[in-house]
Amino acid sequence: MTNHLAKNHKISDLFRHLQVGQTECRKRRIWVGRVKLYISALRLEDGELLLVVSPMFNASAIRDYALRWEIETLFSCLKGRGFNLENTRLTDPRRVKKLIAVLAIGFCWCYLTGEWQHDRKKAIKIKKHGRLSVSLFRYGLDYVQMAILRLIGFGKKEEFKKVLE
Repeated sequence: MTNHLAKNHKISDLFRHLQVGQTECRKRRIWVGRVKLYISALRLEDGELLLVVSPMFNASAIRDYALRWEIETLFSCLKGRGFNLENTRLTDPRRVKKLIAVLAIGFCWCYLTGEWQHDRKKAIKIKKHGRLSVSLFRYGLDYVQMAILRLIGFGKKEEFKKVLE
């Protein structure tokens, strides 16, 4: 970032004072490269800064970004991490709308099941970089799949897949 005297500074210096969980939205635009932008920051639990940059002032930029990230995570799971939404090849908007509604319920069920399992049954292993080895969604999806397979009398996914073929 460049200040009013055309000197370069690190953006993180602006938010050095933030404690974990604190946010700040700068009310004045700052030069970032050749563009003047508004910057908001959140101090994360690991001490890192989450920065949100926008051409317009938005006092709730961090909160808005969190909501958007949840939606992005949902669509990522619907498209490629278990539900394979794009493989349906549906084009009728009414059918797509209904399918997304059902899949969103399924996503919530799997995610909450993953949280429940992680908190109360068997915690997910944490990798060296500090992230979970498997997402809460995937953990819950695997559990829900196995529960359904047991419920209908199949012990293994492979047996169930053979019947479907």
